[in-house]
Amino acid sequence: SLEQLVNVAVLPEIQKYALAMPDIHEGYGFPIGGVAAVSYPEGVISPGGIGYDINCGIRFLKSTLTFEETKGQCGNLSHSLFKEIPSGVGKGGKIKLGTAEMDKVLQNGAEWVLEQGYADKQDLKNIESGGRLREVDVSCVSDHAKKRGRDQLGTLGAGNHFVEVDTVEEILDKQWAEKFGLFQNQAGVLVHTGSRGLGHQVATDYIKIMVAALEKHKLNLPDRELACAPFDSEEGKNYFSAMAGAANFAWANRQMLTWHIRNVWKKIFGDEKLSLLYDVAHNIAKIEEYENKKLIVHRKGATRAFPGQPVIIPGTMGTSSYILVGAEKAMVESFGSVCHGAGRTMSRTKAGKQVNPKELKQQLEEKGIIVNAGSLRGLAEEAPLAYKDVDDVVNIVEMAGLAKKVARLKPLVVIKG
Repeated sequence: SLEQLVNVAVLPEIQKYALAMPDIHEGYGFPIGGVAAVSYPEGVISPGGIGYDINCGIRFLKSTLTFEETKGQCGNLSHSLFKEIPSGVGKGGKIKLGTAEMDKVLQNGAEWVLEQGYADKQDLKNIESGGRLREVDVSCVSDHAKKRGRDQLGTLGAGNHFVEVDTVEEILDKQWAEKFGLFQNQAGVLVHTGSRGLGHQVATDYIKIMVAALEKHKLNLPDRELACAPFDSEEGKNYFSAMAGAANFAWANRQMLTWHIRNVWKKIFGDEKLSLLYDVAHNIAKIEEYENKKLIVHRKGATRAFPGQPVIIPGTMGTSSYILVGAEKAMVESFGSVCHGAGRTMSRTKAGKQVNPKELKQQLEEKGIIVNAGSLRGLAEEAPLAYKDVDDVVNIVEMAGLAKKVARLKPLVVIKG
């Protein structure tokens, strides 16, 4: 992963340096936990700097209930959420989008979900970019990508994606916790997923296009996985438009999942509300301004952390997760970015061979964590021992002055694909 970071540092028009967050591990082209900013519009855009799961991201829904008020319903929540939420590889959802509707989702993101009556107006105010990037040209998204996504809106997928019922185990900054509406022992829900097969296809399509165009643009790279194109070239503009569409699809997806979760919550707890604290992307490229200069910021496995913004860092299904707040120093040091999770130390294959999923499930239940997973192998691949210690990772971010810890969350119920 360090070699990958060194390779990123030679991208044309890169500003300052290639950055690695403390959760860094090997990825495609860029390391996961990598951040690179290039000048706009002279610089390049690289699909490997965003990743295959475009706008994989996370949100936290906070409730008005306490741990004590929800703990008796954890079994019911686990069963009902697993039943309500379509999860697993290639799994389709309850909504089947026609061509015109798909284009509207790609164009409007979470706004489309609001128009359909599946969201609250307030939700959109608490999503990065309002849940919609505007630089979309739907014709830049291939028919194959659209086809892969047509029945995947409101679905979880597999891998490290999850829905998790948590409790606020500890308040670490009273002032910010109050501003964010967080309190000790509060129950809430984390949602972690992305743009599903649609985003994966967009990445696949444009990596192929950009590899073919490297010679044309006289780009000599140390690794073909860093395939890129000048931002203002046809390939660069088209990819950015398609990526923005896939990012909007991901925001719509997490918003639809929220609708499913709220339905379950209402059935079990009546009128107790689940309100959105924040939704943040961690696989995305955006045009942002730093020191009066517009830049194309690639974040791959990295979370935007603007001053005063909630930052959500999930751990593993057996450990804590954190809510932080972005600090001014991040704007100077890391292009407003921090880590996105604990970061893997072991490949999925190795973890799958080393971990007995039934034993893992039992160990978690002994810790008071109910797990419901569509695939036992998938469960083993996501075992806590396959990841770094999230406490260490978050402490490094805080010690660097990039963000400040606000609250620590503890998992109660975990739903995985």
